[in-house]
Amino acid sequence: MTRRTVKVSARVTGIAGAIAAVVLLGACTNPFGPDPMDYGRRASLERLRDVRPLNIDEFAAPEGGSRIEGALASASDSSLPDPIAEARAAFDAMDRYELTLEEARAAVLANNLDLEAQLISPTIAAESVREEEGRFESVFTLAGSWAETDSPTASTLAGGGTRSQSITPGFRIPLRTGGTAEVSLPFNQFRTDNAFSTLNPAITTDLAFSLSHNLLRGAGRRATTHAIRIAESNRQISESQTKLEVIRQIAAAERSYWRLYAAQTALEVRYQQYELAREQLQTAGRQFDAGSVAQIEVVRAESGLADRIDDIIRAHNSVLTQQRELKRIVNIPGLDVDTSVNVVPISDPDPVRYVFDAGEVSDAALANRMELLELELRLAQDAAQVAFEKNQALPLLAMSYTYRINGLGGTAGESFSQLDGNRFEDWSVGLNAEIPLGNEQRKAAVGRAILTRLQRLSTRAAREQSITQEVHDAIDTIESGWNRILAGRQSVILNTRSLDAERRQFGVGRSTSNDVLDADARLAEARLTELQALTDYQIAQVDLAFATGTLLGHARVEWEPADPRTGQTETELIPRYHPMSGVLTDE
Repeated sequence: MTRRTVKVSARVTGIAGAIAAVVLLGACTNPFGPDPMDYGRRASLERLRDVRPLNIDEFAAPEGGSRIEGALASASDSSLPDPIAEARAAFDAMDRYELTLEEARAAVLANNLDLEAQLISPTIAAESVREEEGRFESVFTLAGSWAETDSPTASTLAGGGTRSQSITPGFRIPLRTGGTAEVSLPFNQFRTDNAFSTLNPAITTDLAFSLSHNLLRGAGRRATTHAIRIAESNRQISESQTKLEVIRQIAAAERSYWRLYAAQTALEVRYQQYELAREQLQTAGRQFDAGSVAQIEVVRAESGLADRIDDIIRAHNSVLTQQRELKRIVNIPGLDVDTSVNVVPISDPDPVRYVFDAGEVSDAALANRMELLELELRLAQDAAQVAFEKNQALPLLAMSYTYRINGLGGTAGESFSQLDGNRFEDWSVGLNAEIPLGNEQRKAAVGRAILTRLQRLSTRAAREQSITQEVHDAIDTIESGWNRILAGRQSVILNTRSLDAERRQFGVGRSTSNDVLDADARLAEARLTELQALTDYQIAQVDLAFATGTLLGHARVEWEPADPRTGQTETELIPRYHPMSGVLTDE
């Protein structure tokens, strides 16, 4: 009765232990059904599906007299301040931040958020290389077991109750030639209630060496290290893409810099138009008071002055938009896109005529463009993939070999002593083959890899053609831009003379206010055309540098992959904006 009770208790204890293990593995949840934690964070259906209307009144209160009629009545009140003067005063009240083109380039490298994210990509790709290399690291293995049996027997020669404990330490060594080597030291202790057992307990200690190796499919370093080569190619592709992004962001900063320069200069032109129209109104008023001209000249001058206001408003908004774009790209600390700081480009354009050898520039572009380097790396990947798929299409033929030295004794010392004497040993050799019937799946994989490479070769030819076109377009734009600058300068000179003549004619009563304002409008358009030609000429040089895979200027740019886990150390020349001083510092 006692023995049965002990057995039942042991069985109950084993079942209870199994249930406890299941509960622990389930982390106190139902292991057989779903749980809300399985789905992670879930947003509300209202937030996902409801589209709310924009109620502007929630964000901005309407001003009094903001209706069209009220606004016009307010504008006609001469006691109100001049809106143009208010706009200029608003600009003058802003902190002034002077920025050179070189500082803008440095700020992009140090602070641009798009570039900051891209700089992490090569680090991620490098981790993939480490991951693939880690597959060939040796592994320490350890296996252990405890087993007890209690079986009825029909003979006193057989034991019904046994107890066995074993532990097997070892090393598994992957081979870069397509095999695996293992060394293990199994240690086992066996007890039995068989009275005829010679050794009880019996301890066995073995030393085993085994080798398994593929002979066809998966054999050879080219097959086993294929994943490493692909990962390394991806790392280089990531670096080429990052370099391209560096060039792209710096080019974007230069384009934005010159567009802001053009917008601010255009605003000054519009202000000058406004000032001349106001002078014309004052002149017409004085001559009307003197009886030299009719009242219609005053009305014409007032109309011309009103026409200038819309141009100023548009130019003012263009400056704010271009400033915000440049702030976003350079992302200087303390100079965010929502700051009311007047960024002023102080690097003036210096147009110089260039004569290019289009063929030589095209060759340089084909040698420097990162897109072509990326294609070359991908073509190398394709070639490696074709070879790998051909290897995978071979039959599977693997050889295995095991050599074992055996030790046995009543104690661990006796077992190890026998093992050391190397009196008992055995070995085995095996061969395993797997030959697919038809092998269509792997043949299709080979065909797909070949077609992918052929497709990429066609893509490369198209990309080279596109780059050549970009280079020639940029060269033509630069050459025509120089002629546009000359034409614009000549137009400004002639329209300036025309305006001076119209103002003199008006002074002697032989011209009208419309004639003067029209001449001033033509002069303003000529100045804006010249300004646009200058800006386009600078941007065309940036486009040519981008088309050749280089940067405009003489300074070389070197970059390194970023690792946010270790933190980033700022270089000595990262520009920072201090609102109190309004200057760049190296602190």
